Amino acid sequence: MKKNILKMATLGLGFMTIFGLTSCDDDDMMMESTIEKTITFENIVAPKDFVESGSFQGTNTPVIMPGESVSVKFIAGKAQSLMFSTMYGASKDWFFASKQPGIKLFDTNGNAITGDVSSEVLLWDNGTKDNTTGTAQSNPIAQVPNVNASQLVKLNLSYDIIKSEFTLMITNTSGGTANATPLSPGVWAVSNYNGSQLLNSAPFFTPNALSNPEITDIAQMGDITKMVTKLNANTGIMTGLSPALVVVYTGNQNPIYQLGQLDSGNGLKEVSQTGDVMKLQNSLKALPNVKGVYIAGNAPVAPGSKVMTNFAYAPGDKIAYVTMFGFSNDWFYANEQSIDANTKGDLTSKTALFDSGTGVNQYPGAGNRQALFGGTPQAESIVISKVGTQYPVPAVQNVLKVTVN
Repeated sequence: MKKNILKMATLGLGFMTIFGLTSCDDDDMMMESTIEKTITFENIVAPKDFVESGSFQGTNTPVIMPGESVSVKFIAGKAQSLMFSTMYGASKDWFFASKQPGIKLFDTNGNAITGDVSSEVLLWDNGTKDNTTGTAQSNPIAQVPNVNASQLVKLNLSYDIIKSEFTLMITNTSGGTANATPLSPGVWAVSNYNGSQLLNSAPFFTPNALSNPEITDIAQMGDITKMVTKLNANTGIMTGLSPALVVVYTGNQNPIYQLGQLDSGNGLKEVSQTGDVMKLQNSLKALPNVKGVYIAGNAPVAPGSKVMTNFAYAPGDKIAYVTMFGFSNDWFYANEQSIDANTKGDLTSKTALFDSGTGVNQYPGAGNRQALFGGTPQAESIVISKVGTQYPVPAVQNVLKVTVN
């Protein structure tokens, strides 16, 4: 587990309002004979280096010949960048790639960079073969001197601001130059961002260091098999969680949300979009069937971390809980089934991931309108539903563990 993941930035201004909150309601709620238990929320997601990755090749043949183009579509938020690599085919062990950590996608004001970004591409010598004889060597990766890579490969970016989706057009423009070359099939990846930094700031290779088997196969043979396997194993959606709200109540209706109904305006929107539990806490306190409202944690819950709170209840009471899927536009975890307050043990199987229907969804952990990147979701008004399979979101039990003792 990377230690820097614990530096996850606040998902939204709402998180900051949690500081100083007490874990129980007014004393008059504690007057009756009560029992006390502890509920714990653990973020157990395994962070992966990349949020998205993939490969590309020519249209008619895998090789991209001079004059031919290919395009790559990918999602990214502010602070993220794109790394790609393809072999300079007319060489022993050269490859094209950008400088680390990848092609810059946003300017200092947070605006998407579009148009010609060919200056971002560089030509590298893998250092594993003599450039003339092809005999084996063991030199560090270094830039190839006296070759202007941007004259051989043209890169053009376009951007869909609603989807936070880029399209990179890669064109082999080496024809007619002294360095005419085919390009091999290639690979690309967008590094995961934890709110303060990229999880992999040197994807694919490290300049001025010895190469690795994955990039060596690309540089020497144009073979992306090993790199694709490595990327697949290291690509996945991760998330932080917001402080969790727990409510003790009576009756048969979950006071936090109702599946299939529009958001009621009681504060669930704020939890699901920014992790701010204050409005929901105050709304629930005012309900006659609510006996206590409790907050676990006072800051975002990073992978590998947990928060907990005690709660008091009487026989016959029920509990419900909610926490934000932090790297989303408007998703939240909550208990799907009714839970008797006297229940002990693991409640994870009773938990599901929901869409509050208050903000248009984007790729988790890569959307420009997500609180992770300082954005505000594009408003929508649809009924609360379970999150489907549009995105490769890890199963609940691979992200969140909820236990009561």
